Amino acid sequence: MSNTPLPSISADVLARARKIKLFLMDVDGTLTDGGVCLISSTVVGGDGHSSVSEMKVFNAQDGQGLSLAHTMGIQTGFITGRSSPAVAKRAEELKVTFVCLGQAKKMQAYEDCMRKAGVTEDEVAYMGDDLPDIPLARRAGLSVCVADGVPELKAVCHYITQRVGGRGTAREVIELILKAQGRWEEAVPLALA
Repeated sequence: MSNTPLPSISADVLARARKIKLFLMDVDGTLTDGGVCLISSTVVGGDGHSSVSEMKVFNAQDGQGLSLAHTMGIQTGFITGRSSPAVAKRAEELKVTFVCLGQAKKMQAYEDCMRKAGVTEDEVAYMGDDLPDIPLARRAGLSVCVADGVPELKAVCHYITQRVGGRGTAREVIELILKAQGRWEEAVPLALA
């Protein structure tokens, strides 16, 4: 165990976090605050439709956490219902292992990520904020709901973050995992490099 204390974390959550090798997460409401900003252009394309761009705001601490997870050998993945070039770009920047966009039902993507990563369900952490995340949370070895997630998801999760969606929740979970695994002190200098 790390020298950095985790006083408010249950022994069960710490035991689950020690096993994690793959961290999968929802995007909207989890890595973002849940707002969807659509920017409409008045320029009409050749097909007669105006173009619409989507804007997402990501937290820099989440970015540092996901980068650190990659450095420390924890695979990561996004499973989201929306198809978003902004999410794909952010995933590329952070070297996110699995990027599953446009997933109306997320279970198939979850199973594909687990199979490709070569891990068991005990070795998967999953974080979400809303009703479509419940089936995945029920299967993950460590299920996490963001602080402002829906009560139905909170009821089935092992851990509820201190932070709200879009405000460093992924970083909080990665730090929890690395501390539970006794690897946080090893990770910190790698983030500073």
